[in-house]
Amino acid sequence: MPARQYAPGSADPADRSATAGHVGSAALPARPVPPGGSGESGSGALPGRGRIKAHGVIVRITIAPVTASPSFAALARLDWNGTQEDVRIIWMGQRRVPGVEAGVALRFEGMLSQVGGVPTVYNPRYEIIGRPEEFE
Repeated sequence: MPARQYAPGSADPADRSATAGHVGSAALPARPVPPGGSGESGSGALPGRGRIKAHGVIVRITIAPVTASPSFAALARLDWNGTQEDVRIIWMGQRRVPGVEAGVALRFEGMLSQVGGVPTVYNPRYEIIGRPEEFE
């Protein structure tokens, strides 16, 4: 059975609290923490690996099927040094992470690595900021 993915505006049949809405490009600016800690990042692209502190908007979640190992994945869209970047966030051992759903602004911190060419953070520390429309 393939994993289910939900994007803003699509309703999870099991979640009656899902609300339709469009998440525009209202991603919050990311705050990079380069390895040297100088506050300057040489290029506009995300680093290949290392500690990252950022915040952005969840644009998609993926729930693993019951037959697979428990994991919950989200795709966050960041505004990283003026460019739009996507980072996959995966919580291992979790079928759901309360409050993390499409359209939610999230601040997170963890070790960034490249998995299949996609920037990925496993089991990050995170804080739910809210929905982007709450900041307008």
